[in-house]
Amino acid sequence: MKNLKKLIYLVPFLLIGCEGGDFKESKTFVGGKIVTADTLNLGHKTYMEYCVSCHGVKGDGNGIAAKGMFPSPRNFTLGIYKFGNVPSGDLPHDEDFYRIIGHGLNGTAMLKWDISDKRLDAVTQYIKTFAPTVWEAKDRTLGEAITLTKDPFVDQSKIKAVEYGKEVYHAVASCQSCHSAYATKEELITYGKKYNNPVTDFEANLYEVKLQEGEYGIKNLPVDFTWHPVRSATTVDELYLRIASGIGGTSMPSWKGTLEDDQIWAVAYYVKSLMDLRNTPERDVLFLKLKNQ
Repeated sequence: MKNLKKLIYLVPFLLIGCEGGDFKESKTFVGGKIVTADTLNLGHKTYMEYCVSCHGVKGDGNGIAAKGMFPSPRNFTLGIYKFGNVPSGDLPHDEDFYRIIGHGLNGTAMLKWDISDKRLDAVTQYIKTFAPTVWEAKDRTLGEAITLTKDPFVDQSKIKAVEYGKEVYHAVASCQSCHSAYATKEELITYGKKYNNPVTDFEANLYEVKLQEGEYGIKNLPVDFTWHPVRSATTVDELYLRIASGIGGTSMPSWKGTLEDDQIWAVAYYVKSLMDLRNTPERDVLFLKLKNQ
């Protein structure tokens, strides 16, 4: 009887371990990558060991550990990916998957996974099988990879780069329409005049982040750079790539081609300066100043 109870307890786990892992043929994914059945089966095994508890057996983000998580685990069946270094909404390259799986996402349950290159590639290919209409489509292409350009401020004063970025953030890109503003109303008026984008009134939630509609079936909350961890970037270089690429499935667009390249770099410097205020007295001073205008 004891052995029977043990067997009944183990049956769900045995079924989970078998589901989806019996690939017999290779697959060809967008980008022309041909993936063997052996690789897909190794990817399934790796996924079941490391990913299933959050992302679920079906890859829909409904794993047993997902309940109550914010942000929710990615629903791979949608074929929409947030942090690829490609224009927002385009399909990422394998290197983007490798980076996210290997580095994790700050402030979330997505850990850094130290697995072999072979298993890293295998689980990347297996994840694609959750969205076959996306990854096996004949008419789809991978997004154009966005790479680092030369930093125009590398030999200049970082203070000037931050100040320029502050102006672009508020008066050119109007990032405060989703994120918080971090400039005084007097500064906003001055910036508006300088960039021919006059400020006529101020919204009540100017110094708050604003919930946004997304493509995942839930609203997304833009970060307050002085308070929340930035999930996919910690350095100026990484911030440049994220701003240039945008965030797929959210209201964060790709700014590549909309802002000038030096403007993207400047905003990256400015955002990094805001991130450096996290958990410091200087942050309290800034927000007290904004509050008491």
